[in-house]
Amino acid sequence: MTTTPQRLFIDGEWTEPADGHYEVVDPATEETVGLAPEASRAQVYEAASAARDAFATWSRTRPEERAAILDRAADLMQRDFLANAELAQAESGATTATARGMQVAVGAARFRRYAKGALEPVEEAIAPQINEAGPMGRAGIFGALAGRRPVGVVTCITSYNNPWANPAGKVAPALAMGNTVVVKPAPQDPLSVYRMAGALAEAGVPAGVVNVVSGSAPGVGEAAVDSPDVDMVSFTGSTAVGQRIAEVCGRSMKRQLMELGGKGAAVVLDDADLDSAVAGIGTTFSFYSGQICTAPTRVLVQRAVHDALIEKLAAYAGYLTVGDPTAKGTVVGPVISAAHRDRVESYVELGRKEGARVVTGGERPDPTGRGFYVAPTLLADCTNDMRVVREEIFGPVVVVVPFDDEEEGIALANDSDYGLIDYVWSGDVARAFRVARRLRAGGVGVNTIGRNMEAPFGGFKRSGVGRDVGSYALHAYSELQSIVWPG
Repeated sequence: MTTTPQRLFIDGEWTEPADGHYEVVDPATEETVGLAPEASRAQVYEAASAARDAFATWSRTRPEERAAILDRAADLMQRDFLANAELAQAESGATTATARGMQVAVGAARFRRYAKGALEPVEEAIAPQINEAGPMGRAGIFGALAGRRPVGVVTCITSYNNPWANPAGKVAPALAMGNTVVVKPAPQDPLSVYRMAGALAEAGVPAGVVNVVSGSAPGVGEAAVDSPDVDMVSFTGSTAVGQRIAEVCGRSMKRQLMELGGKGAAVVLDDADLDSAVAGIGTTFSFYSGQICTAPTRVLVQRAVHDALIEKLAAYAGYLTVGDPTAKGTVVGPVISAAHRDRVESYVELGRKEGARVVTGGERPDPTGRGFYVAPTLLADCTNDMRVVREEIFGPVVVVVPFDDEEEGIALANDSDYGLIDYVWSGDVARAFRVARRLRAGGVGVNTIGRNMEAPFGGFKRSGVGRDVGSYALHAYSELQSIVWPG
């Protein structure tokens, strides 16, 4: 798709990579999409140094100036909308509707949101305090304010499942707050992130404020984390990698924002609208082919409606067209790579060995003879101690565990290493909220998988550290400072 090998973006310049290039592969066709640059450790450090040098000026620019650049960048992303979506689809294997509506469109929308965010107040007055005379000084009235200040240089390490929305959700609020960034995109689909950098450069972002480095080996990400010029790491990805990043950050007290794995519990109570529940749970099959941390992959259903729910989920999966993501009518495209397809398939086989019943799916679809496809798979007769129930599969696989009463359902939902987003379906809203408040998760959907994009997003337990989205993202990329004075 792209004939010219991609170059790195460092200090405002398109730079030849020191370690050559590697192929980016289309998950649907297994053909080469383009050649991505392999940065050296020294080049990653150079990018972080450029960001450090640019921070002094960028952090002091007027909010209106930062807002204008972010807005212009969104305009340019929209100008090249179809070309951007075509590239994102080729890199990630997303369906056409997803590449357009959920990847590029959401990416541009996030830049617009944080153009407005750059203008949000960053200082808040605190009520005066009357102090009596003492060892700390004379009696007096002391005023105070709390102000949010940029953290500094932020490394943004992004996930492969959405090469537009995920980087935009990091880069845009970080820049809006006055930080500078080093972006290390996922190795599977980095070319879209270079398109984003190109839009920012054309929009007038100063040299060094945005830098993009990529590579197929772990060393590039490691350098982007351990560089002494980096003050904060924002990471989306697996819990295992997040833990390793956190260990490195801890040595020098770098700030962290971690959006990690999930094993979302969908608690379906006996008074639920089953069609609504199935439509929500079914997105695990259809949305990014299950490659999404917020997916309701772990279905906990009250026994009275267990069999009916299984039947409806199986029927739903049967209606889904698996195949070429560019074809009209395709709902389930490929997963990101052959290695990941094999991993998902190994979990399905593990489920069989653990005693789960494969209701539907479980065999490799072969729509074209090429591509990394996994059939929507439903596993029933599961128990909470099975690995397929406890571990994140990150594919179009749903597991179902029955429970008897509300207390057991809550206990099962909370018996997990993860706690990103859970879900409750019930015809009694008061009951649903009662259950929701007891779930140990950063977010809970009540009778919906929808999200309010101003609500804080992040996880309990091993699902992450910190919160972003909406104004919370501006808080995440800032440090709080208090200023006190005598009245």
